[in-house]
Amino acid sequence: MSGSSSQYFSRTPAVDSDEREIGLSLADLELRFTTDTGVFSNSRVDAGTRLLLQEAPHPTSEMANVCDLGCGYGPIAVSLAKRSPATAVWAIDLNERAVALTARNGELNACSDIHAVVVDADGNAIDGTAEDIAALADTRFDGLWSNPSIRIGKPAMHRMLTLWLDRLTPTGTAWLVVQRHLGADSLADWMTAQGWATSRVCSRAGYRLLEVKAR
Repeated sequence: MSGSSSQYFSRTPAVDSDEREIGLSLADLELRFTTDTGVFSNSRVDAGTRLLLQEAPHPTSEMANVCDLGCGYGPIAVSLAKRSPATAVWAIDLNERAVALTARNGELNACSDIHAVVVDADGNAIDGTAEDIAALADTRFDGLWSNPSIRIGKPAMHRMLTLWLDRLTPTGTAWLVVQRHLGADSLADWMTAQGWATSRVCSRAGYRLLEVKAR
């Protein structure tokens, strides 16, 4: 983790802004992003996120609401929105700078239905449009995609996943990408023990892609 991204799980990054432009090329998408210091992997789209976007199922038009948990500057949220324009994509993060970038990157890539919201550790919306802040509390998700911030520590990770996996609809599914050496297998075991049936979709370049069913 570079020094420029070391504050990415802070509410307000303590590093000065230094924006740059990067690209993301996938089989079906060519995207551009504005990134900044104080957000995760600001110099390139990281390998875990690429694996998630390449191997996890795409959202479908039957999904009313989906979530990018820990959105960073928005590569997952924007990809979801481009792949299913009829679906409302909720981009959630604790980092105010990251959420602002996601909103901008949605506009940069001509996405019409990204709801970028800053939340607190209890999952409450604290910044965003007035409509999104009001709506988030009652929104349930048909799908959730995430490259979660393992470095926040196991207790905080378990708390975050409990909050947001329990907001899946009864038929909802989450797809999480986690580095193997940062505890992907133990996290999968923990989620299964808590009642979210978890299976490994694939493993590549030191990452596990996990499929997690609503409990």
